[in-house]
Amino acid sequence: MSTSNLTLDSRIRLKDGREIPHIGFGVYEMSGEEAYRSVTIALEARYRLIDSAAWYGNEAECAKAIIDFCTSTNTPRSSIWFTTKLQSNRGYSATKRAIETSFEKCRGLEYIDLYLIHSPLGGPQMRKESWKAVLEAKEEGKLRSVGVSNYGVAHLDEMMADGVEMPVINQVDLHPFMTRDPIVERCRELGIVLEAWGPVVRGLRFKHPTIVELAKRHSKSPAQILLRYSLQRGYIPLPKSVTKERIIENKNLYDFELSDKEMETLHSLDEYLVTDWDVTNAD
Repeated sequence: MSTSNLTLDSRIRLKDGREIPHIGFGVYEMSGEEAYRSVTIALEARYRLIDSAAWYGNEAECAKAIIDFCTSTNTPRSSIWFTTKLQSNRGYSATKRAIETSFEKCRGLEYIDLYLIHSPLGGPQMRKESWKAVLEAKEEGKLRSVGVSNYGVAHLDEMMADGVEMPVINQVDLHPFMTRDPIVERCRELGIVLEAWGPVVRGLRFKHPTIVELAKRHSKSPAQILLRYSLQRGYIPLPKSVTKERIIENKNLYDFELSDKEMETLHSLDEYLVTDWDVTNAD
C-alpha cells in the first residue's frame, strides 16, 4: 500500500462523513498528572487525536490539557479529536449514566468526538442495550462519532443481524505479531476503520531480528518501523509515552516508506502475541 503522500495532518474519512486524524496519542496507564503533561506535549508536537477511557481514570485531565492548549494557542477545538470509552457493558441505564459521567468530566470540551464501547464483555443483551444508549447520546449531540473496541467478527456480525447503525471504528490490538486478519477483513468489508491500540507491541519485539534490520536499513527506531507498518496498513496507530523525546519520535514517520516486500515480511511475523488482553472471542 503506497502512503507516500501521508503527512502528520492527513485524515481518514469515516463512514459517518467525519474526518479523523490518522495517528493518535494514547494515555493508558497514565496518572492524571502524567496524562495532562503528556497530552500537552503531544498537542504541542501536533498530534490531534487523544485516546482516553473511563477505565484509565484520566479523562478529566486529558480534557483540561486540550482546553488549556486550545486557549493558549488559539487552536480551534474542532481540530482536535478526543476519544473516551465505556468501561463495561451493564445495560441501557448504566450506559446512559456512564456516558453522562464522562461528559461531565469533559464538559469544557462541549462534546466527545469519539465514544467507544471498550469491550464486548457482558454478553449479547448487554452489548445491544449499551449500543442503544450510545446511539441515543450521539443523537443528543453529546457524542459525535461512535464505535467499539476489542470486537471480534462474531460481535460485528451480531450488530449487523440486529439491524442497528454500525460503528465507524473498531479499536483492536494490532501489530505485525498480532495481525488479526479475519477481524481486519470483516471491518474493511463493513467500512469500519481500525485503530491499533498496541502498535509498538509494548516494546516486546524491539530486538526481533526483522525489526532491528529494518530499523537499521531506514535509519529509524524499532517503534517508528512498527508505527509506519500500521500507517501503511491503513490503521490509526495510538502510540503512548510519557517521555517527550519518544512522543516526538513516534510522530516522525513521514520521511520514509516501507516497500511492499518489507510490508509482507512484517505481516508474516504474526504469532498471535497478546500484549495486554484479548477479548475478541468473548461470548
